[in-house]
Amino acid sequence: MGQTVTEQILADHLVDGELEPGEEIGIEIDQVLTQDTTGTMVWLQFEALGLEEVQTELAAQYCDHQTYQFDFKNTDDHRFLRSASGKYGAYYSRPGNGICHQVHKENFAAPGKTLLGSDSHTPTPGGLGQLAIGAGGLDISVAMGGGPYYVEMPEIVNIRLEGELPEWATAKDVILHLLDELSVKGGVGKVLEYTGPGVESLTVPERTTITNMGTELGATSSIFPTDEETRDWLSRIGREEEYVELTPDEDAEYHDEVVVNLSALEPLIAAPSMPDNVIPVREAAGTEVDQVIVGSCTNGAYEDILPAAKMLKGREVAKQTEMIVAPGSKQASEMLSREGWTAEMMAAGVNFSEATCGACIGIGHVPASDSVSLRTFNRNFEGRSGIEDDAVYLCSPEVAAAAAITGEIVDPRDLAEELGDLEAPGFEIGDGYSPGMGQDDPDIIAPDEAIDDELIKGPNIGDVPLREELESALAGEALLKMGDNITTDHIIPATSDILMYRSNIPKLSEYTLSRVDETFADRALEADGGFLVAGENYGQGSSREHAALCPMYLGVQGVFARSFARIHKANLFNFGLVPLTIDEETYDRIEQGDHLEIVDNVGEGVRSGQETFTVRVNDDWEFTAQLDASGREREILAAGGKLSWTKQHHESGSGAAPADD
Repeated sequence: MGQTVTEQILADHLVDGELEPGEEIGIEIDQVLTQDTTGTMVWLQFEALGLEEVQTELAAQYCDHQTYQFDFKNTDDHRFLRSASGKYGAYYSRPGNGICHQVHKENFAAPGKTLLGSDSHTPTPGGLGQLAIGAGGLDISVAMGGGPYYVEMPEIVNIRLEGELPEWATAKDVILHLLDELSVKGGVGKVLEYTGPGVESLTVPERTTITNMGTELGATSSIFPTDEETRDWLSRIGREEEYVELTPDEDAEYHDEVVVNLSALEPLIAAPSMPDNVIPVREAAGTEVDQVIVGSCTNGAYEDILPAAKMLKGREVAKQTEMIVAPGSKQASEMLSREGWTAEMMAAGVNFSEATCGACIGIGHVPASDSVSLRTFNRNFEGRSGIEDDAVYLCSPEVAAAAAITGEIVDPRDLAEELGDLEAPGFEIGDGYSPGMGQDDPDIIAPDEAIDDELIKGPNIGDVPLREELESALAGEALLKMGDNITTDHIIPATSDILMYRSNIPKLSEYTLSRVDETFADRALEADGGFLVAGENYGQGSSREHAALCPMYLGVQGVFARSFARIHKANLFNFGLVPLTIDEETYDRIEQGDHLEIVDNVGEGVRSGQETFTVRVNDDWEFTAQLDASGREREILAAGGKLSWTKQHHESGSGAAPADD
């Protein structure tokens, strides 16, 4: 039987397990990336493991979230990240240089390689044939040390593209269409592999918009085959020699197929407050818009901003609307400036932001109260914009520009008909890219240019907390009961006043689940143990491991949920929290404040492979909970987390994460 593109890359990197869906596999990692909100813990954990030098082909540290450096804590973190990159041998991208996914795409992403990143949108370079996966920071540390990355072998779904996009429909509409069809849980446990005649009609920047937002489907990764469009893109960034032909074998078999007729797509929009709340733009037409932002790692490339610039040329932003452009990279800004488009947009009333994640996570450009914000971002979770009661819509740059011109949501096709002289901008690939590998980028410091050889830690940078080995008895209060689709933004908010403590776990933990219950952190500390209870898809969203690390620090022992998001479940294992699955009837019956006691010997049961555990509630009734874990995950859980487990294996000479000899 032939292989899919995904299977070809996995087979080439397989070091443990079999490529059978549901089986745990270990793969060799070629490249890793991390960013400033997750990177400090990555390097602190790398240090705690006693490792001496990065072992992957390439490691890149980006500073893209807290670039405004509100006080010394942010600046100290960036200085620490620069020093860690210098000491251990990673590329360092300075604050303001751009968002990790866009800068990595411009400089380092390569077909056929594996990439592991401590950011959930790491799958972005799947658009040029790289198998890229988001993971927790501790998994990144181990991979950088030479250890394999373990993941449950996903099902591979064929997303067959047919036809070509009509005028005014975009790559953003492709992924919004899939979100509408499949939901935010539709890609869980799957890799989405794009095939079909429609693929060749999409450029690499269009493809990476689609693979970027595959994360919102819950997918492990998303990937396109390589072709002449891929070769052309690599040639434009000076790396044509890295082109590798990757196509599925003729007799490759997929676990499922979804057919998308590109020709039938129209401008779409995700209404508040979930990326799969998708409707045609015409159904939202007439909604007044207070703020428009074009940019982010999804639509922040030169090619994404250019259509909006063309639409705004000779026009003005509506007086009641503010428009901001947040480029994905400084290179995108530079290319727009050299061609005069920055001046055109400024003349139209557009403001420019630094190249940063910023507004996407509620850092800067926070919407006003009772206002509507239209953004080309990938997420519109409630409160993520920086204000709790927000109304954020997600759309293409073309729809965003049309709203900026009129001051309200409008289908750009209708606006073009109304104005008479507004032409569809089309999609144009840039010619002004600098060579990759950071060769002409003054904001990337290569390992051989490092200016630090020792770690520099400011007063806000602490140690990595550890949990003891799993106990035989676990009991405590149901500290908090939550609904479906609780995100990592709910667990640890990403706003500037909170994320500045990402290296100070005792302080950061004070904000744990504060968006759900402001009293939670204090109650958890006072309880000295207990559990969380949640509905479906618990922990969706960001890869930030703080969403597991902080509850662990507060004494939380485990989570009972109807289902878990992939990365967050792995992070729970990594920090010694027991993730137990319950059915709907049990979820409905458990009440916040109930006393829960796992009747079985938990430590022994986890080690022996026990799959079900009996839980007694208030000495009144019992239910059964399921532990879905591989043998390796059970070892990690029993050891109290991956850091302790990896150190034990390394010290015993098993080679789980070998240091450089």
